Amino acid sequence: MKLVKSLLLGSAAGLAVVGGAQAADLPVKKAVPIEYVRVCTAYGAGFFYIPGTDTCLRVSGRARAEYGYIGSDNRRVTGGGDLSGFVGLARFNFDARTQTGYGTLRAFLRLDAASRTGHTKTSSGTNLRGGYAFSGTGQDAFGRIQNFINVDKAFIQFAGLTAGRASSFYDFYAHDFEIIGSSLGSDLPSTNLLAYTQKFGDGWTATISMEDPNYRKNPLFTNAVPAAGAAAGTGALSQVLTTAPTPIILGTDALGNATSVAFIDAVQRSRLPDFVGALRYDAAWGSAQLSAAVREINTGGFISSVGVPGTGATQQANAQALLAARGLGGGVAQTEYGWAVQGGLKFNLPFIAAGDGIYLQGSYGEGTSFYTGINRFTAGYLANASVYAGNPFNQYLADAVVNPLTGKIELSSSFTAVASYLHYWSPEWRSAFYASYGEIWFPTGARQATSQANALVNSPNTVAPGSYLTNPAGFATSQSLRDTYQIVTGASLIWSPVKDLDIGIEGQYIRTGVKSGRVADQDKGGFIGSGNAQVPTRTVSSEDVFQARFRVQRDF
Repeated sequence: MKLVKSLLLGSAAGLAVVGGAQAADLPVKKAVPIEYVRVCTAYGAGFFYIPGTDTCLRVSGRARAEYGYIGSDNRRVTGGGDLSGFVGLARFNFDARTQTGYGTLRAFLRLDAASRTGHTKTSSGTNLRGGYAFSGTGQDAFGRIQNFINVDKAFIQFAGLTAGRASSFYDFYAHDFEIIGSSLGSDLPSTNLLAYTQKFGDGWTATISMEDPNYRKNPLFTNAVPAAGAAAGTGALSQVLTTAPTPIILGTDALGNATSVAFIDAVQRSRLPDFVGALRYDAAWGSAQLSAAVREINTGGFISSVGVPGTGATQQANAQALLAARGLGGGVAQTEYGWAVQGGLKFNLPFIAAGDGIYLQGSYGEGTSFYTGINRFTAGYLANASVYAGNPFNQYLADAVVNPLTGKIELSSSFTAVASYLHYWSPEWRSAFYASYGEIWFPTGARQATSQANALVNSPNTVAPGSYLTNPAGFATSQSLRDTYQIVTGASLIWSPVKDLDIGIEGQYIRTGVKSGRVADQDKGGFIGSGNAQVPTRTVSSEDVFQARFRVQRDF
């Protein structure tokens, strides 16, 4: 028995040694070290390193609720008439930065998504025409409930280069102190661009930028409503389809009014980018900027004719021959160049209160209403628009008009000036006070020539004035292509009880008027007379409206 026990114990010991040796030969899997998110201090607060990379990322956002009111004289206006409006907005920001041998490599993304109802300017038809809003379709909702999503920013910055979707380098003040953001002045939230910025030291920078022209185009003026008997397809196309016909007079009667016209396509195509240059200075006292822009304005070719002898192809050939005889051959496509200049100053005023500042800005341009910002309150991407539902007359905002007598593109002129002051009553309470003024005007000869074409291509007293030759009273009171001014002024009070929370209200007064004379009141008046000899029964020289907006906003 002792021998058996010794053998068993020896065998067990041998197996244990062998098993231990084999276990020692097996690979041991080490635990993966936990990679904690590290704070990145190189670019300010809120950045952290993306695990496994040397890229720093900051994630931020915004939630906003707004409730607005605007006056109206008429509550039964097609697609309008709402007095109140509501907005809910979500914003997401992603800012990624990496240090390289060429400096900081940055990518910035901003996505806005919002719902708008009623009468608010946050998501008006401007957003719809800009291509990032869609509307409700119900009987009570059509055009009055909108949801929109906008890639507001998506750009890369590297070694002085900025490429992608970003704010225009032409802009300066950009409504920094306002809630509603409709004082007159250039403010394009985002556009597609390719720019280079050179730093000179001591706060000086210079930028040259090639920018997408589609976000700065306001349409050319077109005669869009055909009179009875005009050729089919020559009117009512203008503001929504691919061609907007505008007439060139080929023949006149003894009084000088048109008897035959050729229609050309007045929709601008994208042929060249806009070119922007800016010189900027930043210092402890504030900032200064001088910027300039040049953009192409163009028309398309021949569409059709009215009153020209012949039919079908023969009529078209005769019309083109008449155009060529006037030096307007080659399909009548034309190119002109608009331009704008702007100067701005910002002064920091800490000696009044911490955070105080004032902006002063002025801009002048020809064929560049978006650059001067004269259309900021009324409308973008429209040749003319109402200031509010049921207003007495429209403000004309076209970048240019094709003179029906000469056939040449003639540019509108506009300027704006704005001053905005931000004052902190205490660290929790602040107010902005702002006032802006602007004017837009059109060549006198172009307006007169447009009136000569009115009897043939337009219903009376619509988008073109009555003939100044045969209906001087109708011409004098027509709203079409009138020189107008606009005042937008307002004030706000904002409470910030905790960091990054704003609760505020802003009130605004707007006046729009003609620079001289009076215009027909299209809201309360009518017309007397017949045909193109009609005159208005009631006229006005200006219109006023008030609006207010309450906002609750949380940034993080």
